[in-house]
Amino acid sequence: QVVPPANLLNEIIAPVKADVEQMNQNLKNVVGNRHPMLMAAAEQIFGAGGKKLRPVIIFLVAHCTAEREGLKELTEKHRRLAEITEMIHTASLVHDDVLDDCDIRRGKKTINSMYGTRVAVLAGDFLFAQSSWFLANLDNLEVIKLISQVIADFANGEISQAASLFDTDITLEQYLDKSFYKTASLIAASCRSAAVFSNSPEEVKAAMYAYGKHLGLAFQVVDDILDFTQSTEQLGKPQGQDLASGNLTAPAIFALGRCPELLDIISSEFVEEGSLERALLLVRQAGGIEAAQQLAAQQAELALAALECLPEGPSKRSLSLMVEYVLERIH
Repeated sequence: QVVPPANLLNEIIAPVKADVEQMNQNLKNVVGNRHPMLMAAAEQIFGAGGKKLRPVIIFLVAHCTAEREGLKELTEKHRRLAEITEMIHTASLVHDDVLDDCDIRRGKKTINSMYGTRVAVLAGDFLFAQSSWFLANLDNLEVIKLISQVIADFANGEISQAASLFDTDITLEQYLDKSFYKTASLIAASCRSAAVFSNSPEEVKAAMYAYGKHLGLAFQVVDDILDFTQSTEQLGKPQGQDLASGNLTAPAIFALGRCPELLDIISSEFVEEGSLERALLLVRQAGGIEAAQQLAAQQAELALAALECLPEGPSKRSLSLMVEYVLERIH
């Protein structure tokens, strides 16, 4: 039977619900009694709905790997890792909203629309700096290297995206690299780090990295498909916005190879009236959506395969349901 995504999510979170609640509380304390504006920003950021999927994944991986290595419970470092990951993710969103000039995220006003660009940039910087400080205090060189790389990857992903706007020669490989930097890098590095803190052997650490990487890529491909298939109301932003801004994602890349007319329209950067609508239609007709769905499914399979080294139990089950949840969003 098909479980609705919301119910599925509750089921996934169940084994780590208490962990995530404790983390939420800790995150609000991170900013402490700093500047009132920064506190208001933190309340806005960490209070803003959000599914906290990344920490959920980290806690699940932490429980599975800890159990595999015979640890009775999670360490303080596992918990701190989840906080750091959520802070880095949030900092990147705050900066993304500035770059994209977004006014609304998750149905709430963004920091830049409430306090202006300067405060938003500084709030993002503060969160990056604070997470680096926490990271250094974990005293684990392997984890410091893994997570520091992620912060560089974010910028790398944004820059390569900006450099390849309206580039109709972009390959699937380049697209996947860009998606890795933007989305999968953080999940992969933090899944591996969770295994590091459980004292897992190398093959388990590598498997957890692979799980995070392929789950993250599936997630990004699905996100890119939704930009073509969901209505503006569902998306909370105009449909086809990626394409309109020249950001060519999986559905468009697959369709480009099959449809010369699409190539012409994108190359002309949608100057003509109705050309964006026409392009969206051509992507569908050329089978770009189905091809992208297959790509997402392939990545999902690879993520599931990586879980084989983990002990059976509720946390492992949640990690495989997480893969299902990511794919559910496109059906």
